[in-house]
Amino acid sequence: MKSINYKTIPNSEHRYPTVGDYWETADSVEVRVSSMSDVRFEQLVLIHELVEIFLMQHRKIVLDESDKFDILFEKEREEGKHGVIDEPGDDPRCPYGREHRFAENIERMLAHELGVDWNEYTKTVMEL
Repeated sequence: MKSINYKTIPNSEHRYPTVGDYWETADSVEVRVSSMSDVRFEQLVLIHELVEIFLMQHRKIVLDESDKFDILFEKEREEGKHGVIDEPGDDPRCPYGREHRFAENIERMLAHELGVDWNEYTKTVMEL
């Protein structure tokens, strides 16, 4: 079984504009989450990313393809092509859209249990 390595990092150190990123190595799953003022926010992103990657692994969705899509989406966002779509996982073209939506459902339930105001959390994440 692979180990899971999780670190919080400054938002500027991600591979591309995001608050949560993951990838696999030969013996681990690596997860990076942007540092935030509330540790619960970091935990919510971590859980979202873990649920997403576990479902992608189960459904044989290639991580390199999801990375390519995420990078393309962020490039298009900079060009003003996305309007109200906040996340790559919400784009109908996304290869892991179903997995993203499920992970967000878990994230929302956990936020409720942790006493996190979803609107405040979302605002903080979007401002990074």
